[in-house]
Amino acid sequence: MPGSTHGSSTYSGLVELGRRLYEQSLVRREDEYITDPRGQPIGWLLDTRMPMLEAEMFQEAGQVLASRLRSKELHQVAGFGFGSYALVCSVLAVDGTPPFRGGFIREQRKPHGRRRLVEGPLDRSQPVVLLDDIINSGRSANRALSLLRSDGYDVVGLMTLFNFTWSGGRELIEREGLWVDAMLDLNLRDRGKSSSDSA
Repeated sequence: MPGSTHGSSTYSGLVELGRRLYEQSLVRREDEYITDPRGQPIGWLLDTRMPMLEAEMFQEAGQVLASRLRSKELHQVAGFGFGSYALVCSVLAVDGTPPFRGGFIREQRKPHGRRRLVEGPLDRSQPVVLLDDIINSGRSANRALSLLRSDGYDVVGLMTLFNFTWSGGRELIEREGLWVDAMLDLNLRDRGKSSSDSA
């Protein structure tokens, strides 16, 4: 995280928030049987829905994300998948002017009703920031980016709670012309432990 202040939060306060998010998200093999997408056992994973669906962390993280967005004069956010839903809502819950607008991205356009690909009051004439809880390979974020762009939205950046530095996801998104803002960088050599804080 950067050394400058974001709203009333100090650098040390942001570091502490990132670490608490990490500790409350961490699930270890010795505590629970967990698998990768292929069904193979793994040693650890991060489930950000656990802390982000508790009121205190929801409010704290939302304030930080909202402050960073306002510093860039950006007021629209969109999320793709369960990990992003609480992030989007936490930003929308923060008071301020102008108020934030949010949207949720579908895997494919709804075949009936309003037939939308992106649900919510997003304005195509204004830039959008993609919110995602974790950047790993970047494939999910890249898919979300493609869907938003295909529906006529101007996506300018990606904000995330955790960036897995070993997987190259950040670089993938940056090659698409977006800036990336991660609350906490994680390094593989620490085997699931936080290593450094990033912008």
